[in-house]
Amino acid sequence: MSNIDPGPGYQLYTEPPRPDRSVRRQSAARRTAVTVCTIADIAAGLLGLWILLFLLDANRSNVFVDFVRGTADWLAWWSQDIFTMDTEGLRVVLNYGLPAVMYLLIGHGIAARINRA
Repeated sequence: MSNIDPGPGYQLYTEPPRPDRSVRRQSAARRTAVTVCTIADIAAGLLGLWILLFLLDANRSNVFVDFVRGTADWLAWWSQDIFTMDTEGLRVVLNYGLPAVMYLLIGHGIAARINRA
C-alpha cells in the first residue's frame, strides 16, 4: 500500500488518533477529586446545618430535624464531648464545628493531592 493520493475527489481514510492515556488518567483523577470534595462538603454542610438548627431551637420531633441530628451525630462520633462547656449552644458549635472543619480540610487536601498526581 502506498501513500500516494488516489486522485482528486477521493478522500483518504485516516484513523483518528487515540486519546493519550495520560489525558484519560487526568480526567479520572479530576472526577475522583471532585467526588472527594463533594463528599467532604456534604458532610460539613450537614454538620453546619445541625448547628444552625440547634441554635435556632428547631422542633426536635420533626422528621427532617431528627434526620439531620442523627446524621450529624454519626459524622461527629469521634468528637463528641471534646468540649464540655456550661453553655449548651457553645458546646454544640465546638463539638460539631470541629469535625466540619476537619472534613473540609482533609477532604480538600486529599482532592488537591489527587489532582497533582
